[in-house]
Amino acid sequence: MNDHIQPDGSAAHEYDHGALGDTEYAEFMELAAEEGFDIEDVEGAIEEAGHGPLPVLAVVGRPNVGKSTLVNRIIGRREAVVEDKPGVTRDRVTYEAEWAGRRFKVVDTGGWEQDVLGIDASVAAQAEYAIEAADAVVFVVDAKVGATDTDEAVVRLLRKAGKPVVLAANKVDGLSGESDASYLWSLGLGEPHPVSALHGRGTGDMLDAVLEALPEAPAQTFGTATGGPRRIALIGRPNVGKSSLLNKVAGEERVVVNELAGTTRDPVDELIDLGGKTWKFVDTAGIRKRVHLQQGADYYASLRTAAAVEKAEVAVILLDASENISVQDQRIITMAVEAGRAVVIAYNKWDNLDEERRYYLEREIETELGQVAWAPRVNVSARTGRHMEKLVPAIETALEGWETRVPTGRLNAFLGELIAAHPHPVRGGKQPRILFGTQAGTKPPRFVLFASGFIEAGYRRFIERRLREEFGFEGTPIHISVRVREKRGAKKK
Repeated sequence: MNDHIQPDGSAAHEYDHGALGDTEYAEFMELAAEEGFDIEDVEGAIEEAGHGPLPVLAVVGRPNVGKSTLVNRIIGRREAVVEDKPGVTRDRVTYEAEWAGRRFKVVDTGGWEQDVLGIDASVAAQAEYAIEAADAVVFVVDAKVGATDTDEAVVRLLRKAGKPVVLAANKVDGLSGESDASYLWSLGLGEPHPVSALHGRGTGDMLDAVLEALPEAPAQTFGTATGGPRRIALIGRPNVGKSSLLNKVAGEERVVVNELAGTTRDPVDELIDLGGKTWKFVDTAGIRKRVHLQQGADYYASLRTAAAVEKAEVAVILLDASENISVQDQRIITMAVEAGRAVVIAYNKWDNLDEERRYYLEREIETELGQVAWAPRVNVSARTGRHMEKLVPAIETALEGWETRVPTGRLNAFLGELIAAHPHPVRGGKQPRILFGTQAGTKPPRFVLFASGFIEAGYRRFIERRLREEFGFEGTPIHISVRVREKRGAKKK
């Protein structure tokens, strides 16, 4: 374990304590040592769980320049689908990566439908929303082909966004290709980094430049950190009433409302006084929907929604109560949960429901949305304003759960009682036990449990359910990670 000396002469660990104070951290590490855990592993687990949001790197470029191959090279494993034709990537996919001891998220963009709006417009659209949610961008250009008109269009977007950019001149497999890369200085984005995503050539130097461009942590714009209003993203499928809801809570026509899906073209931020407080509501953009090509529409919707969620603290997810809960509704909910945001689910157009539809909607909620049963629910009508007064209490409840932290001592007392009453099932003649745990972070709550053996997913879900019953956590996802004690660290008697 590497310690360094502080100016006052005391030693300090290189690891982050997460949400633990110094005294609580010291007591916890003593407990870990008694149970035979490797101290560095425990410190690393707390730092990993308590880090909060990681900086985001977006990888953008036109089709078939090697974006997914480069992403695989950055993350060190073959996860992004690669094929020698454009348009293979169908979703905005996020991975965690590490370089030189620093961790960050990598967003692999692509998969746009070239036939929807034409290649230039398609690339511009996918790049715009990926860049919006990123802290820095790797712009991938095919050095063999050189800069195209499409590349120039993306450059204009990058300049407008003002985000740090690392220019990767891909497909440079030898010294002869470096002269091709030098022509990319003409793009005006600074030094082109010649790389071969396929063979790994030059990617180390490029990643060094990426670390210089990325912040140590993303800018924290959340309410209490800067004293500003809390950020609320209104998200949902097209035409579920997001703009109508924003107008209703604002008390005036702030944004255009039309029955045509996709009226809102860009996210709209509005400061709104509601329930005695000022909130910043973000009405997410609609989609340039093409009825004959649902895949392309879904792709643009996910990009826009993800960009809004990344900037918010609470996601208010609007569902059209008069329609069946769709796969797209579930994808949007999953996106907010995986982003770690507090969640409120608002069932809009409630005034249109008859008794039969209400009965079937309740059954749909039980079967389709059981994984977010913890999210506060409000039944509203954006058109008439019905039950709008319930929106703020639901948002405040979700924020409270999102920021809740359980002291380590109280958590371990709870775990001890729970495991004694409901031990893990015996598997293969062995019964793994959760020995102790701690909450390493909030926003959302993140727990690290230390165990004597592998803990099954079903038992983890059981623990999460009981944590919610005991401590609340209403309106927030909970992240639980488990570290298993290595055999070499035998438990001390």
